[in-house]
Order: sequence, then structure tokens, then C-alpha cells
Amino acid sequence: MSTTPNVPYRLEFSVEVPGTPEQVWQAIATAKGMSAWFLPTEMEEREGGSLHFAMGPEMGSDGQVTRWDPPRRIEYEEDWAALMGKDPEALSPLTSEFLVEARSGGTCIVHVTSSGFGTGDAWESEFWDDMGTSWMPFFDNLRLYLTHFPGQEVTQLEASASHPGDAQTLWATLHGALGLGDKGAAVEVRGITGTVERVGERQVLIRITAPVPGMLSVFAHGEGESTATVGVRAYLFSADAADYVQREEPAWQAWLQGLSVPA
Repeated sequence: MSTTPNVPYRLEFSVEVPGTPEQVWQAIATAKGMSAWFLPTEMEEREGGSLHFAMGPEMGSDGQVTRWDPPRRIEYEEDWAALMGKDPEALSPLTSEFLVEARSGGTCIVHVTSSGFGTGDAWESEFWDDMGTSWMPFFDNLRLYLTHFPGQEVTQLEASASHPGDAQTLWATLHGALGLGDKGAAVEVRGITGTVERVGERQVLIRITAPVPGMLSVFAHGEGESTATVGVRAYLFSADAADYVQREEPAWQAWLQGLSVPA
């Protein structure tokens, strides 16, 4: 049942990143760049071009580039209704805009705005509340990518598993099993060595130094108290990365599925 019609939703934030506007543009407005810190991306790099973000096996978000002004501004729309399995007439597209502002000293500010209009159903406000916590951490990935791996092509590793229970309990189990510390702490995680770069809500970002340089995001999320998901997503930058992923992705998958979660 709708409560308030045509409710506007809007999320705005800014992040400072190293690099020239051209370097930042390559990271935020090309398929190669977006894949290196966000999700595997396909993009026709022009106004009116198609867009696809892969979100897992047979799941993704489709959209279109609606504004293309290199190296300053890109805007795109995603089919929010299709993504959420809702009536297409009930929801406007989910619009995201990145605006690049050059700063002295070799950095840029990226201003990010995401917006949409819905019908005011409860699930929409919950989706929007969750979007900030799931969307904003990716921009720490962007900062790390532009600091340590600018312009490099990524190989992604991804694994996840669902378990009974709530997300907070599952996160505590995962965090303890991996021995993750505070920001700046050295970590050794299943043969990976690195440093904790970010500690968020049920999410930790690690910069990997060996055996393959890159970034590792470890996370837990869930809806309600019955089932939650734990996962890892690695962004690897090395000629050896594909072999590493082929070997280690199934091992991560098995390890996550085998986590012993308190009843």
C-alpha cells in the first residue's frame, strides 16, 4: 500500500581522490575504470550509450548514459523498477551523477549525487536507507585505486555464502575468523598479506601487498533476522591475477560456506 505518492529520494556526498581530472575521468567514466573499483562494468562510452553492472551470477543492473562531458561530468540512469522487480510505471529511473572538480596539489573532488522518485512504499525508503551504506564504501575503493593502481586493468575475485542468522552475528563471526584489526593494522588473511584501509559497518577494506597486489573488500549484509550473506570481493592488478583467481575463488567460496555461525 502506498503512503505518500511521488516521494523524492536523494543521496549526495563528495570524496577527494588523487589524480588529474583526466585520470579521475578514466576511473569513473569507462568500463575498464569502473570495473577496477566498483562492479564488473560494460559501457558504451558516449551519451546515449548502454550500461550494465554485473551483480553476481545472472544478476545485474542495466542503464543508459544520459550525460557525457569529459573530463568533468557523467550522468547515467539505471532501471530501478526492473532491478527491484517492481512495476515499471511505479518508479522513475535511479539517476547517478559524478562531477569532477580539480584541486591544486594534484587531487580532485568527485561530487556524487544519486536520486530517484518512487511511490512511497516502505520497501523504497528501506532500499534508500541501505543504499548509502552499500554505495559509499566503493568510493574508498576509488581513492585506493587512484592512489596505488591508476590506469591498471583489474581482475576481480568474488565469492559469497548465505547462512541462517542476522547480519551482525554473521559479521562478528567472519571478522573473528579472519582476525581483522583496526584501520592501519597489518593483516594476514588466508595467505593474503596487507593493511586495513577502512573499517565500516559490517565491511572492511584491505590493501593487498602479496601474493597479488590489489584491494580486498570483506563484508556481511542481510535482511531481517533469518538469513544473511557474507562475501569477499578482490580487485587484483597483476599479470598473475587470473591464475590466482582461478585457483583461489573456489577456495574462498568453500571457506565462506564452511563458516561456523553460532545458532
